[in-house]
Formats: sequence, C-alpha cells, structure tokens
Amino acid sequence: MTITRPTRRSPRTFGVEEEVILLEPGTLAPVDVAEEVIAEIADLEASVGWVGREFLKAQVEFSSPVLADGDAAERVVREFRRALGAAADRRELIAASVGTPCGSGASSVAAGERYERFVDELGAIHPDHRIQGLHVHVSVGSSDEGIVAMNALRPWLAPLVALTANSPCFAGADTGFASWRTIVGRRFTTASVPPVFADAHDYRSRIRALVGIGTTLDTGSLAWMMRLAERYPTLELRVFDAQLSADETVATALLTRALVEVAAAGELPHAVAAGHPEHVDAAVWHAARHGLDGSLVDPVTAALAPAWVVIERMLDAARPALAAAGDEERVDALVARARSEGNGAARQRAALADGRATLGRLLRATFVA
Repeated sequence: MTITRPTRRSPRTFGVEEEVILLEPGTLAPVDVAEEVIAEIADLEASVGWVGREFLKAQVEFSSPVLADGDAAERVVREFRRALGAAADRRELIAASVGTPCGSGASSVAAGERYERFVDELGAIHPDHRIQGLHVHVSVGSSDEGIVAMNALRPWLAPLVALTANSPCFAGADTGFASWRTIVGRRFTTASVPPVFADAHDYRSRIRALVGIGTTLDTGSLAWMMRLAERYPTLELRVFDAQLSADETVATALLTRALVEVAAAGELPHAVAAGHPEHVDAAVWHAARHGLDGSLVDPVTAALAPAWVVIERMLDAARPALAAAGDEERVDALVARARSEGNGAARQRAALADGRATLGRLLRATFVA
C-alpha cells in the first residue's frame, strides 16, 4: 500500500506525560508515599491534568490535557510541579524528575493485577525497573500518517536521546552512561527503536501478534521508543528521560511536535544505511552511553560525527515547523542550556561530584524551574 503524505498542517496539538519519583534527601532513596501525595493534590485534575500512580509506590505520573501551544504546556506542567513539589516539601522529601534515581534502596510495586503479571514476567529484571520517562503525544491525521512519521523518525531517536539524557546514576553509583534508563529499557520484550512498518494495517497486525509474549501483556505494553497511541489519535514518543526542569519538559515536547510535523511531510532526511535496524539500534546505545560528549551517528551520512553537528542538523530540519508554531525561542533556549551547562545527565554528574547533598539540592531547585 502506498501512503499519501498529507499537506502540512501546523501547529499540531500535543500532550505530555511525565513521571516523577519521591526521594529521601539524605540518601536519595525512593520513598513509598505516592498514594497519599496523589490524594493531597487530586484537585489539580479539574484545571491542570490527570495525576495518578505509576508502577512503583514512590512514583507519581502526570498527564496533561490536549495542548495547543507552549504557553498552555508551561502553565500545566508548572502548576503540577509546584503542587507536587510543595507536597514533597511538607514531607521533607524531594520530588525528582530524573530518568533513574541515584540512591540505593527499592520501592514497592503498586497494587494491581496487571502490575503483578508484569513483575512475574520480569523476574530478576524487575528490581531495576526504577525508571521515569517523559512521553510526548503529537496529533496525527490518521494512523497511516503516524506510520509515515514513525518510520522517518527512527534514525533521529539517537540524537534525541543524547540531547535529553538525564539518568547517569543508578543504585548509588555513576553508571558511566548519560541515559541509563535507555539501557534498562532495552531489556523488555519490545524495546528500543521500532521496526519499519508498511502502513497502519501492517502495524496493527504485527503488534497484535506480539500480545501475550513476555512483557507485552497487551498492545498498551509495547515498550518501543515510539508507537501509535492506543487511546488517542497521536504518535507517542517515549524516548525521553524525565527532564530536570519544567522548561526542559516543555521545550522537548515542542521540538517533538516540530519533528513529527516535518517527518509526516517527508522532510526529515536520512541515509538508507542510517535506517537499518542494526544501525539505528547501535546509534541509540552510543547516544545513551555518551550523550552530548563526543560523537553521535549522523542520520544523513550514517557515520559518526561531532554530537553538536548532529544536533544542529536535527534542529535545522525542524526549524520550519518550529517557526510556524512560534516555538523557536523555547527550543533554542533548551539547546543553549545544553551547550553551556550540559544536558541533565552532565549537570547531575557534576553535582554528584560534590556529594549527594549537592545533587539533592540540584534536583529540588530545578524541579519547578
């Protein structure tokens, strides 16, 4: 089947889901009080978005309403973070937006038959499932349009990992990776970069065949870095670590919207070799390991290039859609901060070099920034 690419329509609506973990300040270990914190801030749902539990009893998840622009996204993300941060402060805890927590210590799994099945299937993997992500939904005109965009975005997931990496620590140690969450996620039954699909029918038939295998309990359990959403007419990118600051969450969502726009329009270039399964998967591992330090695989040449050359190439491709939506300033600020201070992983690592107390202060200070 040949998929007809639609005429550009911009800006698209979008939404964000972000996961936060509650930590004890001294040890940075998770604390299982999410249920009572959620109950305390439950009235946010009327004006800001859904707030609920996640896999672990120390995690809180926020899901925004459908958003039209950066101002709306900033309002709801900041209001959620202010409320959650205040609730954590009242308990002398830190609400941390990180891909993985630095401190040792386990969190109990939240109650529910689905979670129980998931834990049972994970076996010895499940203690490492202390990961928090930022998921960005971008509207698509049809499932077929979503597949066009998803296929085109595959080689560009690695530079997105590098720019937004924010999980250098795990279980009390520096992992040496910029995004340890990305590495943990590679252990699931469906993991890393999705394959190429011919069209939406091909996608639906192939994911249905995966249900019941390993951790794919249902089609909502697909753990690829991007997928068609089950409940919404959106393409969902799940590639990102949870971001330190509200500004970074919003700018990442706006960059994602722009990339989906140009990908759906067939304007996101890449060399054929850069889209080969083994190549895109290796590129993601490399990006998770090194972040913005050193090289990345350039999707246009399929060769290693300086990280910032690749990031700038990605921004150049996205810029027409960013300009059309009025999002350039926020995204340029995200990039400028990463250039001057590093991504979240670099900033966490620098703070940790001064001790856990310094890292704790960074996590607290950036949560509502």
